[in-house]
Amino acid sequence: MEFFRSLETIIQIANPYEKIAKFRHFYQEYLHDRLIYDHQHVPKIFQDPSYVSFCSIVDPREVPRRQRLGTREGRAVLLHAVAHIEYSAIDLALDAAYRYKGMPRSFYDDWLEVADDECRHFLMIDDLLKTLGYRYGHFPVHRGLFEAAKASLELIDRMAVVPRYLEANGLDANPAIMTKLARFDDPFAKRMIEALEVILDEEIDHVKKGDRWFRWACKKAGVEDVEEEYFKRVERVYPHMVQGRRSLNVEARRRAGFSCNEIRKLASGEVECR
Repeated sequence: MEFFRSLETIIQIANPYEKIAKFRHFYQEYLHDRLIYDHQHVPKIFQDPSYVSFCSIVDPREVPRRQRLGTREGRAVLLHAVAHIEYSAIDLALDAAYRYKGMPRSFYDDWLEVADDECRHFLMIDDLLKTLGYRYGHFPVHRGLFEAAKASLELIDRMAVVPRYLEANGLDANPAIMTKLARFDDPFAKRMIEALEVILDEEIDHVKKGDRWFRWACKKAGVEDVEEEYFKRVERVYPHMVQGRRSLNVEARRRAGFSCNEIRKLASGEVECR
């Protein structure tokens, strides 16, 4: 079994359960050093996300809003949005391991471990969604995460944009969602909160891995001002990333490798950070 071609196949599998099963078999082969590596393999630039065959893709402004969390449908909309993020994150983690050749073994260790986490997260949220009588693909989705990855093919760009920007934004959003759910004192709301707590805790490590490899790539490229490079790289894809005041999860971002200077710039104002 060849490493990069196997990942290429897995990334393109549309059925989430088949993708996860194939990845888990591949991952065991990897962990037991039973794979061969062709570092001359040229990676594809995928034109469509793997979910295009079973999800209705719309403009981000047309995706159902996450509201009315006291209702069955409102909770399903929220869970579906999280499931879509987690499913997309599986492909993004696999793509990191697939796309960049000749990296240290620890790079592949990190991103395959992240992919394994994302598979577990997806199945956890998918189970909650099924409990409500819905399935992944029931509601429209956007392809923003896929397009961001497609626009950041260089290693420095990818590590800046995906884990250090997009996933880090999830560290900020997650606590606010849990606070809203905590208003509802029922067993299912508590199950949702427990799942989100697991995701938040493990996503900190994912962002930290991105931080590590972003800094590694910057050092290799001779970049002296890593913080300036981060904003420059992300702003190529998201030109308005620092406009507007927003609430940041300072503690989580600090644990994930962000400096207080970066956090203050992202917050567009004063924020307590040490």
